[in-house]
Amino acid sequence: MPTGVIFNSMSILIGGLLGGFFGSKMSDSFKTQLTTIFGSASLAMGIYLIAPMKSMPAVIFSLIIGTAFGLIIHFGDWIAKGAGQMQKGMNKIMPHSQNKIGEAEFIQIFVTVLVLFCASGTGIYGSLYEGMTGDPSILIAKSALDFFTAMIFAASLGFVVCSISVPNFIIFFLLFLLAGFIYPLTTPDMIADFKAVGGILILATGFRILNLKMFPVADMIPAMVVIMPISWAWTNIVMPLLK
Repeated sequence: MPTGVIFNSMSILIGGLLGGFFGSKMSDSFKTQLTTIFGSASLAMGIYLIAPMKSMPAVIFSLIIGTAFGLIIHFGDWIAKGAGQMQKGMNKIMPHSQNKIGEAEFIQIFVTVLVLFCASGTGIYGSLYEGMTGDPSILIAKSALDFFTAMIFAASLGFVVCSISVPNFIIFFLLFLLAGFIYPLTTPDMIADFKAVGGILILATGFRILNLKMFPVADMIPAMVVIMPISWAWTNIVMPLLK
């Protein structure tokens, strides 16, 4: 039973519903200040995950290669289009979910939140870890932050934030199922480098939330796919040649 995966998806769904229903009762100052705290928390989480990295060259190469690939195939644009469709669908179901911000700003914020929920190193590693060991503690810990994050962002974006629980569940559940195949092929160093790349994405997300720098976070997601093989190749092929 993927307890942690279900728990994490439900935290986004319930948080989004509460934020959609009661967002109008929150003052703009309250939402702004709390969003700043979430941005700071993302920076802290990113730094924490980056610190234990084992192969900095592998992590850097993965970021460059993955982001370049994402930019070439316009991965971020596809996510943005999907975000727009999700907004339209939710507005048909719940007309009151119509937000007061412009479309461009909505897409920017929504993509940031989508990446924060679905592409974090903590969430992906937690899904693999639960699938292999049955321990949901990592995802349950992540759910506490996700619940309040979903609630605050839904206060601005509307009920569309609830819809993120669907791709969140699909991605993490697939990783949960694949854990028995993927996890045994990994090493502690590969996991550390994988979490470091996820940490950099979360760090970039924090900068976006704080409006300090608009990193192409969505286009950076492919880096999380290539980091493990690159980390393995760097440790087992490149490093021995340099000795």
